[in-house]
Formats: sequence, C-alpha cells, structure tokens
Amino acid sequence: MQISKDFKGQTVLTTFEMTPGTADDLMEALADAYHKFIRHQPGFLAAALHMNDAQTRIANYSQWQKREDFMAMLRTTEMRERNRHIATLCRSFEPVMYEVMGVL
Repeated sequence: MQISKDFKGQTVLTTFEMTPGTADDLMEALADAYHKFIRHQPGFLAAALHMNDAQTRIANYSQWQKREDFMAMLRTTEMRERNRHIATLCRSFEPVMYEVMGVL
C-alpha cells in the first residue's frame, strides 16, 4: 500500500472502540473478514489494521478503486452478517470516507 496525494480512489478509515477483553477477538474477526472476503471484492486495493497499546481501539485503513466498490461490499449479505458479529465485539465502529490531501 502506498499513500499518495495523486490517489484518485476512495480511502476509508474505520475506528472501533472495544475493551481489552474483546480486542483480540475483534482483531481476529476483522483479519478473517479481510482474508476470506473483503480482499476478493471488486475494487479492493489494500488495507491495514492497527491497535493501540491499551487495546481499546482498532483503526482500519483501506483503499478502494471507487466509493461505489466500498459501498457495494458493505451491502453484501456476507458483510452485513460479519458486521453484526463485529458489533457484538465492540462498543462502536464507524467507517468514514476520506480524500488524501497531502503526504508528508
């Protein structure tokens, strides 16, 4: 994955809030979703998962060819089921779409 100001696709940052007791389970569920399903969806380019030291937040960075590709993945039956399970492992999660405005 390379971050570039010239990137014309869709960048999505998703943050998850959880307790240390569910951090590993949530990370496993997210990694499984990417390995078995998300990375095979049309328009998927790359992703990374990050966890803070306190194990209370996970940040997910993903890149897609188009916004519509990301939205189509979210609407699939499989991802809706996975998101219902993920929601049981965290207090909240929110995907937000961004544009790369600068690289330092």
